Amino acid sequence: MILTEERLQGLLDKSLAELPPDTERAVTLEGSIAEGFGNPSSDIDFLLVSRTDDDLPTMPSLLFVDGRRVEIRTRSVRRLADQFTALEQGAGRPGRLSEDLLNRCQRVLHSHPLRGHSLIEEVKALLPVERFRRIAADWWAHRARQSLRHAMALQCLGESEEAVDWTRAALVQSVKSWAAGLGETYLEPKWLSMQLDRAGRADIRDRYWELESAAVRPGDTDAAQAHLTDCLGFAEDLGLTKVPRRPERLTVERVARVTTWQTGERIHVVRGRRDVFALGADAGAVWRSLVLGRPLPKVLAGAAGTGVTGPGALLAVFLRYGLIRLAWKGGGAVTPALPLAAPPGPVTPPPSTAQPLLSVRGAAVGETRSVDLMPLPADRFAAAAMALVWSNVVVENAVEDLTGALRRGQHRVAELTARRAVHAALRALFSAHGVNPLPADADLVRRMDLLPAATRPIGVHAAELLGRGVDSAEDGDALRAELRRFIGLVRGAVGADSFPLSFDSAHTWRATLQLGHDWLRMGAHLGAELPIEEARDLLAGNGAQPHQAR
Repeated sequence: MILTEERLQGLLDKSLAELPPDTERAVTLEGSIAEGFGNPSSDIDFLLVSRTDDDLPTMPSLLFVDGRRVEIRTRSVRRLADQFTALEQGAGRPGRLSEDLLNRCQRVLHSHPLRGHSLIEEVKALLPVERFRRIAADWWAHRARQSLRHAMALQCLGESEEAVDWTRAALVQSVKSWAAGLGETYLEPKWLSMQLDRAGRADIRDRYWELESAAVRPGDTDAAQAHLTDCLGFAEDLGLTKVPRRPERLTVERVARVTTWQTGERIHVVRGRRDVFALGADAGAVWRSLVLGRPLPKVLAGAAGTGVTGPGALLAVFLRYGLIRLAWKGGGAVTPALPLAAPPGPVTPPPSTAQPLLSVRGAAVGETRSVDLMPLPADRFAAAAMALVWSNVVVENAVEDLTGALRRGQHRVAELTARRAVHAALRALFSAHGVNPLPADADLVRRMDLLPAATRPIGVHAAELLGRGVDSAEDGDALRAELRRFIGLVRGAVGADSFPLSFDSAHTWRATLQLGHDWLRMGAHLGAELPIEEARDLLAGNGAQPHQAR
């Protein structure tokens, strides 16, 4: 070790002086210095072990002693025994074995006793070091297989630069698996060079560094492919199995709780009943081409048949976001993980900043290849969309009522009906920007500050209309004309300018029902609050009126 026994004992004495007294504990040094690695900046990691039945804190205490940073951890024998038991129980499924658990056990088993040697040796005897070597080697081997398969998939999809990154990750994981089998089980890869030196196989060490330092220029697909092939061969030489160079063994599979909802031409994909992704036209075309359960090369060929340029990149995005998954025929799911990486799981991109967020025909997207995450949870997204459609129906109904009232000279009825139309249009405006639940009608104009500054003129116009009266036929005609201009302004702002004139004909009413039904299906699936109770009948009738002949 880089520190002498005397120096370590001195640092330990000064560290313990800052802690409550306890004569029943043993102390062992763990971490990089105990492994024979380390440098002047390395932590001094002391583990205090006792037979107490109390729950000791997991979080370490950080001290500064004689210019060194010292971490003090405490564990009971019972807690350490539980860790070893959990490790043994999980060893058969290395893909689910916690990296943190593996690391904690490794540090104890390779620690250097300083006080209470017999107790430390008793703890170490709970899991033979030879058994731990096998567990660690299998854990690294599993990660290497997954990373190589993922690199193979990315190479197939034309994502060669990302494939190179995963190939390099797999290279580290492969050689770490081999080294673990020889007793070099320290998990952190930063000391890999010293581990390979100590392993005593110069041929493997030199081959590793040759592959690790191989230059692969960005965009050089052939070089990326050759590098992957070389690393697959090296991994096989190290004893890694079950990774033949056969991308057809990769299949594209469905992800649980990922569902597809189409409104007009817009495809919406809901992940985990929580996240909504809106797909641009090209992304939607590739998504519709998917035939799940087929080999990846065939899925890619099907996507290419859509005419979309570079469909592999879009398939890679779907994979990255957890909207589809890969499986290795005969080997389960492909879920790659880097060493000491963040918890596994799909990538979640920053939410879309589009304003307005919604139109009656679907969510707004940035461009044709977009796979945009909506900034609302799925149930509120669906509720806002249903409110948007229903508000437009109310607008059409109110305008029709206004026309009838003016024909009959019902001026007060016309005033109230016009206000109803203004409020419904404002509800559509708020819904299109993702506001849900909505403010009360009486508060809508005052809450325009919730919306982008560009909508302020709409708020001013609405306030003016709400204050207008009807005392004559001329007033009524002027109000109706001004109301139509206002509605056109709102609909233009929210992408509803093509909304059907719902009550103009049987054709336009059917078009309105179809729009409503598209959104209602998503809302009902997600448990969103329906805008009116009658919507359930529309849902049950698959978009048809309840009393219509089939």
